[in-house]
Amino acid sequence: MLPQEAIPAGPAVLRLPVEGDADQIARACADPEIARFIPFVPSPYTRDDALAWITKVVPATWENGGADFLIADAATDQVLGTAGLKPPDRFGATEVGYWLAPWARGRGVVTAAVRVLAERAFARGVPRISLIAEVDNVPSQQVAHRCGFTHEGVLRAAGSTGGEVRVDLAVFGRLSTDPGDPIAPFLPFFPGGFPGGSLTDGVVRLTPLTTADAADYFALASVPDVMDSHVPPTQPEYADTEVVCRYAGHRWLTGQRADIAIRDAATGEFAGDIQLTGVIPPLGQAMLGYSLRPDFRGRGLVTRAANLLVEWAFANTPLRRIVAGTSPGNTASHRVLERAGFTREHLVKGLLPGPGGTRLDDIQWARTRP
Repeated sequence: MLPQEAIPAGPAVLRLPVEGDADQIARACADPEIARFIPFVPSPYTRDDALAWITKVVPATWENGGADFLIADAATDQVLGTAGLKPPDRFGATEVGYWLAPWARGRGVVTAAVRVLAERAFARGVPRISLIAEVDNVPSQQVAHRCGFTHEGVLRAAGSTGGEVRVDLAVFGRLSTDPGDPIAPFLPFFPGGFPGGSLTDGVVRLTPLTTADAADYFALASVPDVMDSHVPPTQPEYADTEVVCRYAGHRWLTGQRADIAIRDAATGEFAGDIQLTGVIPPLGQAMLGYSLRPDFRGRGLVTRAANLLVEWAFANTPLRRIVAGTSPGNTASHRVLERAGFTREHLVKGLLPGPGGTRLDDIQWARTRP
């Protein structure tokens, strides 16, 4: 597919690995994040494993039409990671893969490596390159966007952690005819990125929902009056709430929804959740939803959270209109929306599914960008 020659890649160079790289490769692959997201990397990883990759795996990849490169610092030749292309499938398409050493992250090294590999492969007639990552491997999916790969969907239980646990895989693809320009997320992450970014007014703090919030999120969803506002209004399953938390970064990055924890700014305690869902990019519209633990109610926290989120959305995304729905009897939620600048627009009869096969009315509200 590609010649076995060194390729400049921004701050790095792609070259063939040699046995002298084994110690640095072993040190890099001792990183838990590499073992977590690349199930075929041995854990613990030894120098012998590195030598086996250099002397056996790499030559076999090249012999079968693929490419395996070491990413090295262009100035010092320090090992930074690896990048490669799988042997072409029967249709001539390939898949790019990579890992990056902990000491090399945050410098754009992998982005530069993937971009140059894609350009070289397309120049040699490859029609399509896939990039596949676990749904909770958000940094890898960000590389996909930066390199012009389009999100195409999720393969359920298509991967493995190396044991019996199956994992879902996010699929991105780039065609030889695609422009390759970086893809800007419709919903950028909060300042500070994912998962550590946040918004705060000093009283509440909004942070992305993560798997660490699963137990709190499930407990909140199981509160009776919170359950009553679900669509449909049913007792949640823990597995379902865990999926929401695990998928949160992926769905946010790909513009599907933003799931957010409301926290007490002083203590960091989980107080509730707030979301932007129902995102319709052509309309510039999304839907606001929220719920709060009973012991945090009556302090204006949801109003503060809604204001923070809506004002951030209008300043940082293409959204121009944010809507919300409430049941006619939910006067507490009506007051939250009024205080957060929403206007009541209309009543939709029988819109929502209720208990026992009934249908419930929905009052719809909206706030538009000034």
